[in-house]
Amino acid sequence: MKLHEIPQGRHVHRSRKRVGRGTGSGKGKTCGRGTKGYNARSGGGVHPTFEGGQLPLVKRLPKLRGFKRRQKIHYTAVSLADLQERFEEGATVSLDALVDRGLARNVREPIVILGPGSLTKRLAVHAHRISRPARKAVEVCGGSVEIEVIPAA
Repeated sequence: MKLHEIPQGRHVHRSRKRVGRGTGSGKGKTCGRGTKGYNARSGGGVHPTFEGGQLPLVKRLPKLRGFKRRQKIHYTAVSLADLQERFEEGATVSLDALVDRGLARNVREPIVILGPGSLTKRLAVHAHRISRPARKAVEVCGGSVEIEVIPAA
């Protein structure tokens, strides 16, 4: 529903209440604010979270800054520049090969291939993820990309 689709009822354009126009109007003198006090003053009135002096709920609750995903997958990033300098032409970039060359700690670590650097060698890349620019760079050189399934933790 949009604003122009709202049905026009009886009191759609209700005129505002004019206060301070004499006692005969019913809203003269104190203009419906009562006599004296915080709410009678201009700018007066309590803020929305005020609870009569009690420690407000917003102060009683701990600061919640987002959350941490328990199943978050931490990828080990490998750049194209790393592949260029550590692998020879026609090599297969497997998880074992990455561990052997010191680019990953163990075979169970998820690997992501990222785009920084350039690639001139034809490589067969096996990784868990690969960025679009990196995939394009591998395929332009005549290489292939195969996405591996992430091992269950």
